[in-house]
Amino acid sequence: MLNRKVIAILHATSHIHNRYHTFKNEMQTFIIKGKRLKNWKTFHAEFKKEMHFPDYYGENMDAWIDCIDELSDEPTILQIENEKYLKENVPELFNAILECGAFVNYRKIEVGEKPNLIIATDY
Repeated sequence: MLNRKVIAILHATSHIHNRYHTFKNEMQTFIIKGKRLKNWKTFHAEFKKEMHFPDYYGENMDAWIDCIDELSDEPTILQIENEKYLKENVPELFNAILECGAFVNYRKIEVGEKPNLIIATDY
């Protein structure tokens, strides 16, 4: 079983707030508005739009992992806004972001690369 704790999750709260903004200025950053994620269809549509996934994006989690993996060849912040909304209303979507993001980092480690994906929330 995969160790799903590989992902770096960064909460932009009091003591790390300044560090987060320093990282954000130095890294490729994508912002996903959590309130737009209502179901799997809107989940895939929003990620495709905001992260500029290719037209052939398969709109499933295997394709999501592949696209995120390609985008995170360099350090990447995936900023999820409205985490609380997601956790309360569509927790399966929030959990999918965390679990599949962890897998992206795990896959990089397995081939000797550095994990480059940071998932940040605004909780």
